[in-house]
Amino acid sequence: MKKILIPTDFSKHAEYALRVAAQIARKNDGEIILLHMLELPHQASDAVGSGTEIPEIMFFKNAAIRRLEDLMDEDYLDGLKVSEVIQFELAFDGILKISQTNNVDLIVMGSHGASGYKEMFIGSNAEKVVRNSDVPVLIIKKEENDFKVDNFVFASDFADEIKKPFQKVVDFANKFDATLHLAMINTPNNFKPTSESTEIMNKFTAGFTINKFETHIYNETNVEKGILNFSNSIDADLIGMSTHGRKGLSHFFNGSISEDLVNHASRPVVTFKI
Repeated sequence: MKKILIPTDFSKHAEYALRVAAQIARKNDGEIILLHMLELPHQASDAVGSGTEIPEIMFFKNAAIRRLEDLMDEDYLDGLKVSEVIQFELAFDGILKISQTNNVDLIVMGSHGASGYKEMFIGSNAEKVVRNSDVPVLIIKKEENDFKVDNFVFASDFADEIKKPFQKVVDFANKFDATLHLAMINTPNNFKPTSESTEIMNKFTAGFTINKFETHIYNETNVEKGILNFSNSIDADLIGMSTHGRKGLSHFFNGSISEDLVNHASRPVVTFKI
């Protein structure tokens, strides 16, 4: 986690994300890229592309520069390497492009929680970032003055295709010296005997070096409730899940469960793309 990207719209939830990113960067000798997207009307975008800077564009650009510079002067960023980027592009496209061109290791975003991603993103931009980012995306819901990950829940069906992103999950847990709680949620529509679930999880974890982990089988009426209730039962610091890009979530997570979980969980959520 040497390079951390923070998209900001200067809202309080975006600042919560920046504060967490600063704590992570400080612990990992990392740097922060602070990104503000200026979404312009189509004709204005054409003007920027042609090198023509109309007064209205310059007004918003200069205002954004001033606000970014004010953010960079905050005490909690003292001693950290912080760079600023202003991008004239749609939020979703710009965030992914900046993360790729700068080889970032982690994207940290703020969210309202149950009310969705309003204030920071419009429509499905945040969902698109979560589902399509090749690097982990950490969603922060509230102010975290002492962000720590002692107990990290990762719920899955532990199918073979999860193994590739799971290495990132392991790396994330090991960096925080967290106990990784691997949870298989049993539901009435997809029930497995304990012996079968245990065997699946044991085989899955055999090829990984996890500093500290426990396996759990949790019964609930649906997957989302199972993840939330299990996380509450152990007072988890973080919930993790794998996403499947444009096709939604793989096997275990399907339909709108990813969006629902991110919106309804009061705890931070981190996603890893399959």
